[in-house]
Amino acid sequence: MGVELDMSKVIANLKRLPQLIHDSAWDAAFDVVELTTTRATERLQSDMKHSSGSLARSLKYEVVVDNQQNIIGRVWSDDAVAVYRELGTGAHGQASRKDIPSGFQPVYRQTPWFIPVDMVDVDLNKIYGMRKLTIKGKSFFVTSGQPARQFLVPALRETGERDAKRLLEQRIHDGLQGGMQK
Repeated sequence: MGVELDMSKVIANLKRLPQLIHDSAWDAAFDVVELTTTRATERLQSDMKHSSGSLARSLKYEVVVDNQQNIIGRVWSDDAVAVYRELGTGAHGQASRKDIPSGFQPVYRQTPWFIPVDMVDVDLNKIYGMRKLTIKGKSFFVTSGQPARQFLVPALRETGERDAKRLLEQRIHDGLQGGMQK
């Protein structure tokens, strides 16, 4: 008495497995960057009293495959204000507590600077407490910078620590369920 097994479906499924895992990781990377962007936007909107929303709308993301075939998700802003807000500015920015990615060393200006009042559309004295002075009939705000008010790094850390593994596992589970022959 003998038993014959048809291994063709098993072999076909095993051949499909690397692509299914890759596609699942690709989809999970999008889940991670989208969730990070949502959290960063929520942090911005909950912390900004005087805002047009342009900084939150400036957040962008992408998922790419690098030369070593690693799937990389990126979230960024092309608005310069994002860097100032994330890292702070001047002596106050340098002294403020912040989470800076390893290998990154910002340099902060140590002397105060002047901002012409007619170059901004809000009263920086009322919003940030910047001194206002007049020199030869021209008004300026004087600042030594602003502390960091991070929104992007905390959103990324929260998503990475709380959700990334679960999102990847769910995508792999769903990909295997839908992509294997029965």
